[in-house]
Amino acid sequence: MGAGVMVDYAKFRLEQGLSRFAAPLANNFRFSGDGYSVGYNVGVLWRPVAPLSVGMTFRSQTRFTLEGNTDLEWESVVPATTLPASADFTFPLTVAGGVSYRPSPQWNVEFDVDYTDWSSFGTSTIRQQGTPPWPVKQNIPVKLNWQASWMYELGVTRYLDHGWHVSAGYVFNQNSVPDTYYSPLAADLDRHFFNLGVGRTGKRLSFDLAYQFGYGPDHTVIGSTPSSTPGLSSGEKADGTYQFISHAVMITVGWQF
Repeated sequence: MGAGVMVDYAKFRLEQGLSRFAAPLANNFRFSGDGYSVGYNVGVLWRPVAPLSVGMTFRSQTRFTLEGNTDLEWESVVPATTLPASADFTFPLTVAGGVSYRPSPQWNVEFDVDYTDWSSFGTSTIRQQGTPPWPVKQNIPVKLNWQASWMYELGVTRYLDHGWHVSAGYVFNQNSVPDTYYSPLAADLDRHFFNLGVGRTGKRLSFDLAYQFGYGPDHTVIGSTPSSTPGLSSGEKADGTYQFISHAVMITVGWQF
Protein backbone atom coordinates (compact mmCIF):
# COMPACT_ATOMS: atom_id res chain seq x y z
CA MET A 1 0.00 0.00 0.00
CA GLY A 2 1.17 3.54 -0.65
CA ALA A 3 0.04 7.16 -0.42
CA GLY A 4 1.33 10.54 -1.48
CA VAL A 5 0.67 14.28 -1.53
CA MET A 6 0.36 16.26 -4.77
CA VAL A 7 1.16 19.95 -5.23
CA ASP A 8 -0.19 21.05 -8.62
CA TYR A 9 0.17 24.22 -10.67
CA ALA A 10 -2.32 25.29 -13.34
CA LYS A 11 -2.23 28.09 -15.89
CA PHE A 12 -5.31 28.90 -17.96
CA ARG A 13 -5.96 31.10 -20.98
CA LEU A 14 -9.55 31.25 -22.21
CA GLU A 15 -10.53 33.35 -25.20
CA GLN A 16 -13.69 34.04 -27.17
CA GLY A 17 -14.68 36.43 -29.94
CA LEU A 18 -17.46 38.97 -29.39
CA SER A 19 -18.75 39.25 -32.95
CA ARG A 20 -19.93 36.61 -35.38
CA PHE A 21 -18.31 38.41 -38.32
CA ALA A 22 -14.64 38.19 -39.21
CA ALA A 23 -13.19 41.69 -39.40
CA PRO A 24 -9.85 43.52 -39.08
CA LEU A 25 -11.17 45.33 -35.98
CA ALA A 26 -10.15 44.14 -32.48
CA ASN A 27 -12.74 41.69 -31.17
CA ASN A 28 -11.94 39.52 -28.16
CA PHE A 29 -12.60 38.56 -24.57
CA ARG A 30 -9.72 36.84 -22.81
CA PHE A 31 -9.16 35.47 -19.30
CA SER A 32 -5.67 34.52 -18.13
CA GLY A 33 -4.91 33.18 -14.67
CA ASP A 34 -2.88 30.70 -12.66
CA GLY A 35 -2.85 29.09 -9.24
CA TYR A 36 -1.82 26.17 -7.02
CA SER A 37 -3.69 23.32 -5.40
CA VAL A 38 -2.95 20.40 -3.08
CA GLY A 39 -4.32 16.86 -3.38
CA TYR A 40 -3.47 13.29 -2.50
CA ASN A 41 -3.19 9.83 -4.03
CA VAL A 42 -3.36 6.30 -2.65
CA GLY A 43 -2.61 2.92 -4.17
CA VAL A 44 -2.63 -0.79 -3.39
CA LEU A 45 -0.99 -3.81 -5.05
CA TRP A 46 -2.08 -7.40 -4.32
CA ARG A 47 -0.38 -10.56 -5.56
CA PRO A 48 -2.65 -13.51 -4.63
CA VAL A 49 -0.58 -16.04 -6.61
CA ALA A 50 2.80 -15.83 -8.31
CA PRO A 51 1.63 -15.21 -11.93
CA LEU A 52 -1.11 -12.71 -11.01
CA SER A 53 -0.93 -9.11 -9.74
CA VAL A 54 -3.86 -6.77 -9.12
CA GLY A 55 -3.44 -3.04 -8.52
CA MET A 56 -5.54 0.09 -8.03
CA THR A 57 -4.80 3.80 -7.58
CA PHE A 58 -6.95 6.79 -6.61
CA ARG A 59 -6.10 10.45 -7.18
CA SER A 60 -8.20 13.12 -5.51
CA GLN A 61 -9.81 16.16 -7.05
CA THR A 62 -7.72 19.34 -7.02
CA ARG A 63 -9.53 22.65 -6.67
CA PHE A 64 -7.91 25.76 -8.10
CA THR A 65 -8.70 29.42 -7.62
CA LEU A 66 -7.01 30.99 -10.64
CA GLU A 67 -6.00 34.61 -10.17
CA GLY A 68 -5.30 36.81 -13.17
CA ASN A 69 -7.08 39.31 -15.36
CA THR A 70 -9.45 39.77 -18.26
CA ASP A 71 -8.66 41.67 -21.45
CA LEU A 72 -11.57 42.72 -23.64
CA GLU A 73 -12.15 44.91 -26.61
CA TRP A 74 -14.75 45.19 -29.32
CA GLU A 75 -13.55 48.09 -31.43
CA SER A 76 -16.08 50.90 -31.85
CA VAL A 77 -18.39 49.21 -29.29
CA VAL A 78 -16.37 48.19 -26.19
CA PRO A 79 -13.12 50.08 -25.41
CA ALA A 80 -9.93 48.14 -24.57
CA THR A 81 -10.22 47.20 -20.89
CA THR A 82 -8.14 45.14 -18.48
CA LEU A 83 -9.59 44.09 -15.12
CA PRO A 84 -8.34 41.86 -12.28
CA ALA A 85 -10.31 38.62 -12.30
CA SER A 86 -10.46 35.13 -10.81
CA ALA A 87 -12.18 31.82 -11.53
CA ASP A 88 -12.53 28.47 -9.77
CA PHE A 89 -11.88 25.17 -11.57
CA THR A 90 -11.91 21.66 -10.10
CA PHE A 91 -9.71 19.11 -11.82
CA PRO A 92 -11.23 15.61 -11.73
CA LEU A 93 -10.59 12.66 -9.49
CA THR A 94 -9.25 9.55 -11.22
CA VAL A 95 -9.42 5.87 -10.37
CA ALA A 96 -7.35 3.26 -12.21
CA GLY A 97 -7.20 -0.49 -11.76
CA GLY A 98 -5.32 -3.23 -13.57
CA VAL A 99 -4.53 -6.92 -13.72
CA SER A 100 -1.16 -8.33 -14.78
CA TYR A 101 -0.83 -11.99 -15.70
CA ARG A 102 2.62 -13.55 -16.20
CA PRO A 103 2.18 -17.18 -17.30
CA SER A 104 5.98 -17.47 -17.64
CA PRO A 105 9.03 -15.21 -17.15
CA GLN A 106 8.92 -14.46 -20.91
CA TRP A 107 5.36 -13.06 -21.05
CA ASN A 108 3.29 -10.35 -19.37
CA VAL A 109 -0.34 -9.64 -20.32
CA GLU A 110 -2.01 -6.65 -18.68
CA PHE A 111 -5.50 -5.16 -18.74
CA ASP A 112 -6.33 -1.79 -17.16
CA VAL A 113 -9.34 0.50 -16.77
CA ASP A 114 -9.17 4.22 -15.94
CA TYR A 115 -12.10 6.34 -14.76
CA THR A 116 -11.91 10.15 -14.84
CA ASP A 117 -14.74 12.21 -13.36
CA TRP A 118 -14.71 15.10 -15.83
CA SER A 119 -18.13 16.16 -14.52
CA SER A 120 -16.14 18.39 -12.13
CA PHE A 121 -15.87 20.70 -15.16
CA GLY A 122 -19.45 21.94 -14.88
CA THR A 123 -20.08 25.69 -14.77
CA SER A 124 -17.30 28.07 -13.72
CA THR A 125 -17.71 31.80 -13.24
CA ILE A 126 -15.14 34.41 -14.23
CA ARG A 127 -15.38 37.08 -11.51
CA GLN A 128 -14.14 40.51 -12.56
CA GLN A 129 -13.16 43.18 -10.05
CA GLY A 130 -14.36 46.62 -10.93
CA THR A 131 -17.03 47.58 -13.45
CA PRO A 132 -16.57 46.34 -17.02
CA PRO A 133 -17.86 48.51 -19.87
CA TRP A 134 -21.41 47.95 -21.11
CA PRO A 135 -22.69 45.44 -22.21
CA VAL A 136 -20.11 43.10 -20.63
CA LYS A 137 -21.29 41.55 -17.35
CA GLN A 138 -19.16 41.61 -14.21
CA ASN A 139 -19.54 37.88 -13.51
CA ILE A 140 -19.43 35.66 -16.59
CA PRO A 141 -20.48 31.99 -16.39
CA VAL A 142 -18.62 29.47 -18.54
CA LYS A 143 -20.67 26.31 -19.05
CA LEU A 144 -18.70 23.18 -19.94
CA ASN A 145 -20.81 20.36 -18.47
CA TRP A 146 -18.24 17.71 -19.33
CA GLN A 147 -19.06 14.12 -18.44
CA ALA A 148 -17.18 11.29 -16.76
CA SER A 149 -15.37 8.90 -19.11
CA TRP A 150 -13.46 5.62 -19.18
CA MET A 151 -10.27 4.35 -20.77
CA TYR A 152 -9.69 0.65 -21.48
CA GLU A 153 -6.13 -0.59 -22.06
CA LEU A 154 -4.71 -3.95 -23.12
CA GLY A 155 -0.99 -4.65 -23.47
CA VAL A 156 1.34 -7.60 -24.07
CA THR A 157 5.10 -7.74 -23.49
CA ARG A 158 7.47 -10.49 -24.64
CA TYR A 159 10.81 -10.65 -22.83
CA LEU A 160 13.76 -11.81 -24.96
CA ASP A 161 17.37 -12.72 -24.31
CA HIS A 162 20.04 -10.22 -23.19
CA GLY A 163 17.50 -7.88 -21.54
CA TRP A 164 15.51 -7.07 -24.68
CA HIS A 165 11.70 -6.89 -24.79
CA VAL A 166 8.99 -6.01 -27.30
CA SER A 167 5.49 -4.75 -26.52
CA ALA A 168 2.17 -4.06 -28.21
CA GLY A 169 -1.01 -2.48 -26.88
CA TYR A 170 -4.40 -0.95 -27.53
CA VAL A 171 -6.27 1.85 -25.74
CA PHE A 172 -9.88 3.02 -26.13
CA ASN A 173 -10.48 6.55 -24.81
CA GLN A 174 -14.12 7.56 -24.33
CA ASN A 175 -15.40 11.03 -25.25
CA SER A 176 -15.89 13.48 -22.35
CA VAL A 177 -17.30 16.58 -24.07
CA PRO A 178 -21.08 16.64 -24.71
CA ASP A 179 -22.44 17.94 -28.00
CA THR A 180 -24.55 20.57 -26.18
CA TYR A 181 -21.51 22.66 -25.21
CA TYR A 182 -19.02 21.32 -27.74
CA SER A 183 -15.98 23.46 -28.47
CA PRO A 184 -13.27 23.15 -31.14
CA LEU A 185 -10.80 24.15 -28.40
CA ALA A 186 -11.47 20.78 -26.73
CA ALA A 187 -12.73 18.74 -29.67
CA ASP A 188 -12.93 15.47 -27.77
CA LEU A 189 -14.35 12.29 -29.29
CA ASP A 190 -14.05 8.53 -28.93
CA ARG A 191 -10.47 7.62 -29.80
CA HIS A 192 -8.49 4.44 -30.47
CA PHE A 193 -4.73 4.17 -29.88
CA PHE A 194 -2.45 1.40 -31.19
CA ASN A 195 1.04 1.06 -29.72
CA LEU A 196 4.27 -0.79 -30.56
CA GLY A 197 7.52 -0.66 -28.60
CA VAL A 198 10.94 -2.16 -28.07
CA GLY A 199 13.40 -1.75 -25.23
CA ARG A 200 16.31 -3.16 -23.32
CA THR A 201 17.14 -3.36 -19.62
CA GLY A 202 20.87 -3.42 -18.91
CA LYS A 203 22.94 -3.41 -15.75
CA ARG A 204 23.14 0.39 -15.81
CA LEU A 205 21.46 1.72 -18.94
CA SER A 206 17.84 1.01 -19.86
CA PHE A 207 15.73 2.42 -22.66
CA ASP A 208 12.36 2.07 -24.37
CA LEU A 209 11.26 3.30 -27.80
CA ALA A 210 7.56 3.32 -28.67
CA TYR A 211 5.33 4.43 -31.53
CA GLN A 212 1.65 5.25 -31.10
CA PHE A 213 -1.03 5.79 -33.74
CA GLY A 214 -4.27 7.44 -32.66
CA TYR A 215 -7.52 7.52 -34.58
CA GLY A 216 -10.97 8.97 -33.89
CA PRO A 217 -13.93 8.14 -36.17
CA ASP A 218 -16.06 10.99 -37.50
CA HIS A 219 -18.01 12.74 -34.74
CA THR A 220 -20.89 14.92 -35.97
CA VAL A 221 -22.14 17.69 -33.66
CA ILE A 222 -25.63 19.14 -34.16
CA GLY A 223 -27.42 21.70 -31.98
CA SER A 224 -24.42 22.94 -29.98
CA THR A 225 -24.69 25.98 -27.70
CA PRO A 226 -21.82 28.39 -26.92
CA SER A 227 -20.48 27.96 -23.39
CA SER A 228 -20.16 31.67 -22.60
CA THR A 229 -22.18 34.89 -22.79
CA PRO A 230 -20.06 36.43 -25.60
CA GLY A 231 -20.61 33.29 -27.66
CA LEU A 232 -24.36 33.42 -27.06
CA SER A 233 -24.58 37.08 -28.03
CA SER A 234 -22.73 36.47 -31.28
CA GLY A 235 -24.67 33.35 -32.24
CA GLU A 236 -21.59 31.13 -32.44
CA LYS A 237 -21.97 27.37 -32.82
CA ALA A 238 -19.58 24.42 -33.00
CA ASP A 239 -21.76 22.30 -35.28
CA GLY A 240 -19.80 20.22 -37.73
CA THR A 241 -17.95 16.94 -38.20
CA TYR A 242 -14.73 16.32 -36.26
CA GLN A 243 -11.96 13.76 -36.78
CA PHE A 244 -8.83 12.84 -34.87
CA ILE A 245 -5.51 11.38 -36.09
CA SER A 246 -2.21 11.46 -34.21
CA HIS A 247 1.28 10.00 -34.47
CA ALA A 248 3.58 9.92 -31.46
CA VAL A 249 7.09 8.64 -30.79
CA MET A 250 8.20 8.23 -27.18
CA ILE A 251 11.69 7.54 -25.84
CA THR A 252 12.53 6.70 -22.23
CA VAL A 253 16.08 6.37 -20.94
CA GLY A 254 17.15 5.29 -17.45
CA TRP A 255 20.53 5.12 -15.73
CA GLN A 256 21.03 3.05 -12.59
CA PHE A 257 23.92 3.76 -10.25
